[in-house]
Amino acid sequence: MIERIVVADGFLSWPGGRVRAALGKGGLSATKREGDRATPIGVFPLRRLLYRADRLPMQRTGLPVSRIHPDDGWSDDPADPLYNRPVPLPHPHSHERLWREDGLYDLIVPLGYNDDPPVSGLGSAIFLHCARPDYRPTEGCVAVASSDLLVLLADCDTTTRIDIRPD
Repeated sequence: MIERIVVADGFLSWPGGRVRAALGKGGLSATKREGDRATPIGVFPLRRLLYRADRLPMQRTGLPVSRIHPDDGWSDDPADPLYNRPVPLPHPHSHERLWREDGLYDLIVPLGYNDDPPVSGLGSAIFLHCARPDYRPTEGCVAVASSDLLVLLADCDTTTRIDIRPD
C-alpha cells in the first residue's frame, strides 16, 4: 500500500506514478479559510472513496467505499451545525451537491482536513477528485484525471496520507 502521496509543483506523485494535478484557484494556503478557493497545505489522511455506481463499477481500493446518491450533499456553510460533513438533500444550509453531471465527482476522496472535529470557517469539502480535461483550477480541492485516480486508489488504504506542499 502507498504510505504517502505528494502534491507539489502541479503534480501528484506516489511510488510508481506522477501525474498532472489541478489545485485551487486561490493557490496553496497554510491558513485555509472557507471561500478562499485555496488548497490547504499539510499532510492529511484519505478518509474514504465515494463513487457514482451508475457510471463506474465498484472500485478496488483499501479505503472504505460508498456509493454517491442523487440526494447526497456536503455542507460548506460555517453557520451549519453539520459544517464540513455529508448531508442529505435538500438541505437548508449552503452545500456542495455530490451528484454532478460534469463527471468531476464521479470519484471523490474526502481528505482529513478540518474534520476531526470541523472548525467553523476553516474550510470544507476538500476532496481528491476527477479533473476537468483542461485541468482548470478547483475551488480548493486536488484533482487528477479519472484514469489516474483509479490507478492511484487501487494502492491506497486508511494509512495513506496526502502531503500537499508549496511549490
